[in-house]
Amino acid sequence: MSVGETVETEPSRRRPGRAIRFALILIAVLLLLFGVPWFLLLFSGNAWPLPARVLGTIVFALVLVTFPLLMFAGHGRHHRDGPAVIADTTLGVVWQLFVWSLLGQILTGVLWVSGVDGPARYRIATVAILVVALVLLLWGYAEARRIPRVRRVEVTVPRLGRGLDGLRLVLLTDTHYGPIERSRWSRRVTEVVNTLDADVVAHTGDIADGEVAQRRSQAAPLGDIRASMARVYVTGNHEYFSGAQRWVEHMASLGWEALHNRHVVVSRGGDSLVVAGVDDRTAAGSGVPGHHADHEAALAGADPSLPVLLLAHQPAQIAGAVAHGIDLQISGHTHGGQMWPFHYLVLTDQPALQGLSRHSERTQLYTSRGTGFWGPPFRIFAPSEITLLTLRAG
Repeated sequence: MSVGETVETEPSRRRPGRAIRFALILIAVLLLLFGVPWFLLLFSGNAWPLPARVLGTIVFALVLVTFPLLMFAGHGRHHRDGPAVIADTTLGVVWQLFVWSLLGQILTGVLWVSGVDGPARYRIATVAILVVALVLLLWGYAEARRIPRVRRVEVTVPRLGRGLDGLRLVLLTDTHYGPIERSRWSRRVTEVVNTLDADVVAHTGDIADGEVAQRRSQAAPLGDIRASMARVYVTGNHEYFSGAQRWVEHMASLGWEALHNRHVVVSRGGDSLVVAGVDDRTAAGSGVPGHHADHEAALAGADPSLPVLLLAHQPAQIAGAVAHGIDLQISGHTHGGQMWPFHYLVLTDQPALQGLSRHSERTQLYTSRGTGFWGPPFRIFAPSEITLLTLRAG
Protein backbone atom coordinates (compact mmCIF):
# COMPACT_ATOMS: atom_id res chain seq x y z
CA MET A 1 0.00 0.00 0.00
CA SER A 2 1.09 3.52 -0.67
CA VAL A 3 1.79 6.28 1.80
CA GLY A 4 -1.26 8.15 3.05
CA GLU A 5 -3.84 5.40 2.48
CA THR A 6 -6.34 5.08 5.33
CA VAL A 7 -8.51 2.22 4.13
CA GLU A 8 -8.71 -1.44 5.01
CA THR A 9 -6.01 -3.61 3.53
CA GLU A 10 -7.94 -6.84 4.06
CA PRO A 11 -11.51 -7.70 3.06
CA SER A 12 -13.92 -6.98 5.91
CA ARG A 13 -15.36 -10.05 7.64
CA ARG A 14 -18.95 -10.22 8.75
CA ARG A 15 -19.34 -10.36 12.52
CA PRO A 16 -22.62 -10.82 14.43
CA GLY A 17 -22.01 -7.72 16.53
CA ARG A 18 -21.46 -5.56 13.48
CA ALA A 19 -24.62 -6.91 11.83
CA ILE A 20 -26.68 -6.16 14.94
CA ARG A 21 -25.30 -2.62 15.19
CA PHE A 22 -26.04 -2.03 11.53
CA ALA A 23 -29.61 -3.29 11.95
CA LEU A 24 -30.21 -1.07 14.98
CA ILE A 25 -28.78 2.01 13.24
CA LEU A 26 -30.88 1.29 10.14
CA ILE A 27 -34.06 0.96 12.21
CA ALA A 28 -33.30 4.20 14.06
CA VAL A 29 -32.64 6.10 10.82
CA LEU A 30 -35.83 4.78 9.20
CA LEU A 31 -37.95 5.64 12.24
CA LEU A 32 -36.52 9.15 12.27
CA LEU A 33 -36.80 9.67 8.51
CA PHE A 34 -40.42 8.52 8.36
CA GLY A 35 -41.48 9.41 11.90
CA VAL A 36 -40.68 13.12 11.78
CA PRO A 37 -42.90 13.94 8.77
CA TRP A 38 -45.58 11.54 10.02
CA PHE A 39 -45.84 13.34 13.34
CA LEU A 40 -45.40 16.92 12.12
CA LEU A 41 -47.76 16.61 9.15
CA LEU A 42 -50.49 14.62 10.91
CA PHE A 43 -50.36 15.23 14.66
CA SER A 44 -48.57 18.46 15.63
CA GLY A 45 -51.54 20.74 16.26
CA ASN A 46 -53.23 20.24 12.89
CA ALA A 47 -56.35 18.77 14.48
CA TRP A 48 -57.10 16.76 11.37
CA PRO A 49 -60.22 14.55 11.58
CA LEU A 50 -59.54 11.13 13.07
CA PRO A 51 -60.13 9.22 9.78
CA ALA A 52 -57.49 11.40 8.08
CA ARG A 53 -54.96 10.68 10.83
CA VAL A 54 -55.66 6.95 10.69
CA LEU A 55 -55.39 6.83 6.92
CA GLY A 56 -52.18 8.87 6.95
CA THR A 57 -50.70 6.62 9.62
CA ILE A 58 -51.54 3.50 7.63
CA VAL A 59 -49.88 4.94 4.51
CA PHE A 60 -46.70 5.92 6.40
CA ALA A 61 -46.57 2.51 8.12
CA LEU A 62 -46.97 0.58 4.87
CA VAL A 63 -44.28 2.61 3.14
CA LEU A 64 -41.96 2.28 6.16
CA VAL A 65 -42.30 -1.51 6.20
CA THR A 66 -41.99 -2.06 2.45
CA PHE A 67 -39.20 0.46 1.81
CA PRO A 68 -36.25 -1.56 3.20
CA LEU A 69 -37.54 -4.73 1.52
CA LEU A 70 -37.68 -2.99 -1.85
CA MET A 71 -34.27 -1.38 -1.27
CA PHE A 72 -32.58 -4.70 -0.52
CA ALA A 73 -34.34 -6.40 -3.45
CA GLY A 74 -33.38 -3.58 -5.80
CA HIS A 75 -29.81 -2.98 -4.72
CA GLY A 76 -28.89 -6.43 -3.46
CA ARG A 77 -26.98 -9.10 -5.28
CA HIS A 78 -29.44 -9.43 -8.15
CA HIS A 79 -30.09 -5.70 -8.84
CA ARG A 80 -33.82 -6.02 -9.55
CA ASP A 81 -34.71 -2.86 -11.40
CA GLY A 82 -38.42 -2.55 -10.57
CA PRO A 83 -38.01 -2.59 -6.77
CA ALA A 84 -34.94 -0.35 -7.07
CA VAL A 85 -36.86 2.38 -8.91
CA ILE A 86 -39.69 2.35 -6.36
CA ALA A 87 -37.33 2.32 -3.36
CA ASP A 88 -35.05 5.04 -4.76
CA THR A 89 -37.96 7.32 -5.58
CA THR A 90 -39.45 6.72 -2.14
CA LEU A 91 -36.13 7.66 -0.53
CA GLY A 92 -36.05 10.95 -2.42
CA VAL A 93 -39.65 11.80 -1.52
CA VAL A 94 -39.34 10.97 2.17
CA TRP A 95 -36.03 12.87 2.42
CA GLN A 96 -37.73 16.02 1.13
CA LEU A 97 -40.70 15.53 3.46
CA PHE A 98 -38.32 15.04 6.38
CA VAL A 99 -36.28 18.17 5.58
CA TRP A 100 -39.19 20.47 4.87
CA SER A 101 -41.26 19.17 7.80
CA LEU A 102 -38.46 20.36 10.06
CA LEU A 103 -37.96 23.65 8.23
CA GLY A 104 -41.71 24.18 8.19
CA GLN A 105 -41.64 24.68 11.93
CA ILE A 106 -40.02 28.05 11.25
CA LEU A 107 -43.12 29.05 9.29
CA THR A 108 -45.29 27.81 12.16
CA GLY A 109 -43.36 30.12 14.50
CA VAL A 110 -43.74 33.08 12.14
CA LEU A 111 -47.49 32.47 11.89
CA TRP A 112 -47.72 32.25 15.69
CA VAL A 113 -45.92 35.58 16.06
CA SER A 114 -48.28 37.02 13.44
CA GLY A 115 -51.26 36.03 15.55
CA VAL A 116 -52.54 33.11 13.49
CA ASP A 117 -54.31 30.71 15.83
CA GLY A 118 -53.88 26.96 15.85
CA PRO A 119 -54.85 24.67 14.23
CA ALA A 120 -54.97 27.11 11.29
CA ARG A 121 -51.27 27.96 11.51
CA TYR A 122 -50.29 24.25 11.55
CA ARG A 123 -52.53 23.51 8.58
CA ILE A 124 -51.10 26.45 6.63
CA ALA A 125 -47.58 25.23 7.38
CA THR A 126 -48.49 21.67 6.37
CA VAL A 127 -49.85 22.79 3.01
CA ALA A 128 -46.76 24.96 2.46
CA ILE A 129 -44.47 22.02 3.28
CA LEU A 130 -46.25 19.73 0.83
CA VAL A 131 -46.25 22.35 -1.95
CA VAL A 132 -42.54 23.16 -1.52
CA ALA A 133 -41.60 19.47 -1.40
CA LEU A 134 -43.66 18.71 -4.52
CA VAL A 135 -42.22 21.64 -6.50
CA LEU A 136 -38.65 20.72 -5.56
CA LEU A 137 -39.18 17.06 -6.42
CA LEU A 138 -40.59 17.90 -9.85
CA TRP A 139 -37.77 20.35 -10.52
CA GLY A 140 -35.18 17.96 -9.11
CA TYR A 141 -36.44 15.15 -11.35
CA ALA A 142 -36.09 17.35 -14.42
CA GLU A 143 -32.57 18.35 -13.33
CA ALA A 144 -31.53 14.72 -12.80
CA ARG A 145 -32.81 13.56 -16.18
CA ARG A 146 -31.50 16.46 -18.27
CA ILE A 147 -28.29 16.34 -20.30
CA PRO A 148 -25.65 17.90 -18.01
CA ARG A 149 -24.45 21.41 -18.71
CA VAL A 150 -20.79 21.83 -19.65
CA ARG A 151 -18.80 23.39 -16.81
CA ARG A 152 -15.65 25.08 -18.12
CA VAL A 153 -12.74 25.55 -15.71
CA GLU A 154 -9.15 26.65 -16.27
CA VAL A 155 -6.52 25.10 -14.00
CA THR A 156 -2.94 26.36 -13.82
CA VAL A 157 -0.47 23.51 -13.35
CA PRO A 158 2.90 25.17 -12.67
CA ARG A 159 4.99 22.17 -13.77
CA LEU A 160 3.10 21.71 -17.04
CA GLY A 161 5.29 22.27 -20.10
CA ARG A 162 4.43 24.97 -22.64
CA GLY A 163 3.82 22.34 -25.29
CA LEU A 164 0.81 21.11 -23.30
CA ASP A 165 -0.52 24.56 -22.43
CA GLY A 166 -4.24 24.58 -23.25
CA LEU A 167 -4.66 20.80 -23.00
CA ARG A 168 -8.39 20.07 -22.97
CA LEU A 169 -9.47 17.48 -20.42
CA VAL A 170 -13.11 16.36 -20.29
CA LEU A 171 -14.18 14.74 -17.02
CA LEU A 172 -17.12 12.36 -16.75
CA THR A 173 -17.93 10.65 -13.49
CA ASP A 174 -20.76 8.96 -11.59
CA THR A 175 -22.83 8.14 -14.66
CA HIS A 176 -24.57 5.48 -12.55
CA TYR A 177 -26.27 3.66 -15.40
CA GLY A 178 -28.97 1.88 -13.45
CA PRO A 179 -32.53 0.70 -13.11
CA ILE A 180 -33.96 3.67 -15.04
CA GLU A 181 -33.07 2.98 -18.68
CA ARG A 182 -30.93 5.86 -19.97
CA SER A 183 -29.36 4.68 -23.23
CA ARG A 184 -30.67 7.74 -25.07
CA TRP A 185 -29.31 10.02 -22.32
CA SER A 186 -25.94 8.25 -22.59
CA ARG A 187 -25.83 8.83 -26.35
CA ARG A 188 -26.61 12.52 -25.86
CA VAL A 189 -23.81 12.84 -23.30
CA THR A 190 -21.41 11.30 -25.82
CA GLU A 191 -22.57 13.76 -28.47
CA VAL A 192 -21.88 16.70 -26.14
CA VAL A 193 -18.43 15.39 -25.21
CA ASN A 194 -17.55 14.96 -28.88
CA THR A 195 -18.23 18.66 -29.53
CA LEU A 196 -15.59 19.69 -26.96
CA ASP A 197 -12.49 18.72 -28.99
CA ALA A 198 -10.97 16.89 -26.02
CA ASP A 199 -7.34 15.86 -25.83
CA VAL A 200 -8.02 13.58 -22.86
CA VAL A 201 -11.37 12.22 -21.65
CA ALA A 202 -11.44 10.77 -18.13
CA HIS A 203 -14.12 8.78 -16.32
CA THR A 204 -13.48 8.63 -12.59
CA GLY A 205 -15.76 5.77 -11.71
CA ASP A 206 -19.24 4.72 -10.63
CA ILE A 207 -20.10 3.87 -14.20
CA ALA A 208 -23.13 1.80 -13.27
CA ASP A 209 -25.25 0.18 -10.61
CA GLY A 210 -25.44 -3.35 -11.91
CA GLU A 211 -23.36 -5.87 -13.76
CA VAL A 212 -21.95 -5.30 -17.24
CA ALA A 213 -24.55 -7.68 -18.69
CA GLN A 214 -27.36 -5.56 -17.22
CA ARG A 215 -26.02 -2.13 -18.22
CA ARG A 216 -24.21 -2.93 -21.46
CA SER A 217 -26.59 -0.94 -23.70
CA GLN A 218 -26.44 2.15 -21.46
CA ALA A 219 -22.64 2.07 -21.32
CA ALA A 220 -22.20 1.34 -25.04
CA PRO A 221 -22.05 5.02 -26.16
CA LEU A 222 -18.87 5.44 -24.10
CA GLY A 223 -17.14 3.52 -26.88
CA ASP A 224 -17.94 6.35 -29.31
CA ILE A 225 -16.35 9.12 -27.25
CA ARG A 226 -13.43 10.77 -29.04
CA ALA A 227 -10.16 12.11 -27.59
CA SER A 228 -6.98 12.97 -29.48
CA MET A 229 -4.59 11.64 -26.83
CA ALA A 230 -6.25 9.27 -24.38
CA ARG A 231 -9.47 7.96 -22.85
CA VAL A 232 -8.83 6.85 -19.28
CA TYR A 233 -10.92 5.29 -16.50
CA VAL A 234 -10.67 4.27 -12.84
CA THR A 235 -13.05 2.35 -10.61
CA GLY A 236 -15.45 3.97 -8.15
CA ASN A 237 -16.92 2.45 -5.03
CA HIS A 238 -20.07 1.27 -6.85
CA GLU A 239 -18.07 -0.94 -9.18
CA TYR A 240 -17.29 -3.01 -6.09
CA PHE A 241 -20.99 -3.81 -5.73
CA SER A 242 -21.31 -4.70 -9.41
CA GLY A 243 -18.37 -6.74 -10.65
CA ALA A 244 -15.44 -4.33 -10.63
CA GLN A 245 -13.03 -6.45 -12.64
CA ARG A 246 -15.67 -7.07 -15.30
CA TRP A 247 -16.17 -3.30 -15.62
CA VAL A 248 -12.41 -2.76 -15.93
CA GLU A 249 -12.31 -5.35 -18.72
CA HIS A 250 -15.42 -3.95 -20.40
CA MET A 251 -14.05 -0.41 -20.47
CA ALA A 252 -10.86 -1.78 -22.01
CA SER A 253 -12.98 -3.51 -24.66
CA LEU A 254 -14.59 -0.13 -25.45
CA GLY A 255 -11.14 1.30 -26.11
CA TRP A 256 -10.53 3.03 -22.78
CA GLU A 257 -7.27 2.78 -20.81
CA ALA A 258 -8.27 1.25 -17.48
CA LEU A 259 -5.80 2.86 -15.06
CA HIS A 260 -5.88 0.05 -12.52
CA ASN A 261 -3.01 1.42 -10.38
CA ARG A 262 -1.01 2.32 -13.48
CA HIS A 263 -0.28 5.30 -15.71
CA VAL A 264 0.10 6.44 -19.30
CA VAL A 265 2.09 9.38 -20.66
CA VAL A 266 0.66 11.91 -23.13
CA SER A 267 2.95 14.25 -25.06
CA ARG A 268 2.70 17.28 -27.30
CA GLY A 269 5.13 19.93 -28.45
CA GLY A 270 8.07 18.21 -26.77
CA ASP A 271 6.40 18.17 -23.31
CA SER A 272 4.78 15.29 -21.47
CA LEU A 273 2.18 14.67 -18.76
CA VAL A 274 1.80 11.56 -16.64
CA VAL A 275 -1.85 10.48 -16.43
CA ALA A 276 -2.18 8.02 -13.55
CA GLY A 277 -5.06 6.29 -11.83
CA VAL A 278 -5.70 4.42 -8.59
CA ASP A 279 -8.54 2.14 -7.53
CA ASP A 280 -11.23 3.47 -5.23
CA ARG A 281 -10.38 3.61 -1.53
CA THR A 282 -13.00 0.90 -0.79
CA ALA A 283 -11.32 -1.55 -3.17
CA ALA A 284 -9.05 -3.15 -0.58
CA GLY A 285 -11.99 -4.17 1.60
CA SER A 286 -14.07 -5.44 -1.31
CA GLY A 287 -12.50 -8.88 -1.60
CA VAL A 288 -11.80 -8.41 -5.32
CA PRO A 289 -8.34 -9.92 -5.90
CA GLY A 290 -5.65 -7.42 -6.83
CA HIS A 291 -7.78 -4.34 -6.22
CA HIS A 292 -6.63 -1.65 -3.81
CA ALA A 293 -5.53 1.96 -4.14
CA ASP A 294 -1.76 1.97 -4.71
CA HIS A 295 -0.15 5.27 -5.67
CA GLU A 296 3.34 3.79 -5.78
CA ALA A 297 2.29 1.17 -8.33
CA ALA A 298 0.40 3.79 -10.33
CA LEU A 299 3.54 5.95 -10.58
CA ALA A 300 6.09 3.16 -10.95
CA GLY A 301 8.55 4.00 -13.73
CA ALA A 302 7.20 7.53 -14.28
CA ASP A 303 9.73 10.34 -14.72
CA PRO A 304 9.58 12.27 -11.41
CA SER A 305 10.30 15.54 -13.22
CA LEU A 306 7.02 15.32 -15.15
CA PRO A 307 3.73 16.78 -13.89
CA VAL A 308 1.13 14.20 -12.82
CA LEU A 309 -2.62 14.16 -13.35
CA LEU A 310 -4.25 11.57 -11.07
CA LEU A 311 -7.67 9.96 -11.45
CA ALA A 312 -9.08 8.90 -8.07
CA HIS A 313 -12.80 8.44 -7.51
CA GLN A 314 -13.14 10.02 -4.07
CA PRO A 315 -11.88 13.46 -2.99
CA ALA A 316 -10.92 11.78 0.30
CA GLN A 317 -8.06 10.09 -1.59
CA ILE A 318 -6.31 13.46 -1.80
CA ALA A 319 -4.05 12.59 1.17
CA GLY A 320 -2.31 9.97 -0.95
CA ALA A 321 -2.01 12.45 -3.81
CA VAL A 322 -0.36 15.03 -1.55
CA ALA A 323 2.03 12.43 -0.15
CA HIS A 324 3.11 11.45 -3.66
CA GLY A 325 3.51 14.96 -5.05
CA ILE A 326 0.59 14.81 -7.49
CA ASP A 327 -0.05 18.06 -9.35
CA LEU A 328 -3.78 17.66 -9.98
CA GLN A 329 -6.24 15.03 -8.79
CA ILE A 330 -9.64 14.78 -10.47
CA SER A 331 -12.50 13.09 -8.62
CA GLY A 332 -16.25 12.67 -8.40
CA HIS A 333 -18.23 10.66 -5.84
CA THR A 334 -19.91 13.54 -3.97
CA HIS A 335 -22.58 14.35 -6.60
CA GLY A 336 -22.32 17.86 -5.22
CA GLY A 337 -24.64 16.63 -2.47
CA GLN A 338 -27.34 15.66 -5.04
CA MET A 339 -30.27 16.58 -2.77
CA TRP A 340 -29.92 19.58 -0.47
CA PRO A 341 -29.19 19.64 2.44
CA PHE A 342 -27.38 16.29 2.10
CA HIS A 343 -24.45 18.49 1.03
CA TYR A 344 -23.48 19.01 4.65
CA LEU A 345 -23.43 15.28 5.44
CA VAL A 346 -21.14 14.67 2.46
CA LEU A 347 -18.64 17.17 3.88
CA THR A 348 -18.34 15.12 7.07
CA ASP A 349 -16.69 12.38 4.97
CA GLN A 350 -15.04 14.27 2.10
CA PRO A 351 -12.63 17.25 2.04
CA ALA A 352 -14.43 18.93 -0.86
CA LEU A 353 -17.96 18.98 -2.25
CA GLN A 354 -17.35 20.35 -5.73
CA GLY A 355 -15.02 22.59 -7.73
CA LEU A 356 -11.31 23.34 -7.56
CA SER A 357 -9.46 23.31 -4.25
CA ARG A 358 -5.81 23.34 -3.15
CA HIS A 359 -4.43 20.83 -0.64
CA SER A 360 -0.68 21.54 -0.64
CA GLU A 361 1.76 23.88 -2.32
CA ARG A 362 1.81 21.52 -5.31
CA THR A 363 -1.40 19.49 -5.18
CA GLN A 364 -4.79 20.69 -6.42
CA LEU A 365 -8.07 18.78 -6.51
CA TYR A 366 -10.99 19.17 -8.87
CA THR A 367 -14.23 17.54 -7.67
CA SER A 368 -17.05 17.10 -10.16
CA ARG A 369 -20.71 17.19 -9.11
CA GLY A 370 -21.14 14.12 -11.31
CA THR A 371 -22.62 13.45 -14.71
CA GLY A 372 -25.55 11.25 -13.65
CA PHE A 373 -27.30 10.50 -10.37
CA TRP A 374 -27.42 7.67 -7.90
CA GLY A 375 -30.61 6.25 -6.45
CA PRO A 376 -33.31 8.90 -6.05
CA PRO A 377 -33.90 10.39 -9.52
CA PHE A 378 -33.63 13.93 -8.20
CA ARG A 379 -30.98 16.65 -8.16
CA ILE A 380 -31.88 19.54 -5.88
CA PHE A 381 -29.46 22.49 -5.72
CA ALA A 382 -26.72 20.22 -7.07
CA PRO A 383 -26.74 20.29 -10.88
CA SER A 384 -24.94 17.61 -12.86
CA GLU A 385 -21.99 18.51 -15.06
CA ILE A 386 -19.77 17.51 -17.93
CA THR A 387 -16.51 19.19 -17.00
CA LEU A 388 -14.10 20.74 -19.48
CA LEU A 389 -10.80 21.44 -17.69
CA THR A 390 -8.31 23.50 -19.67
CA LEU A 391 -4.81 23.01 -18.25
CA ARG A 392 -2.50 26.02 -18.31
CA ALA A 393 1.26 26.05 -17.90
CA GLY A 394 2.53 28.06 -14.95
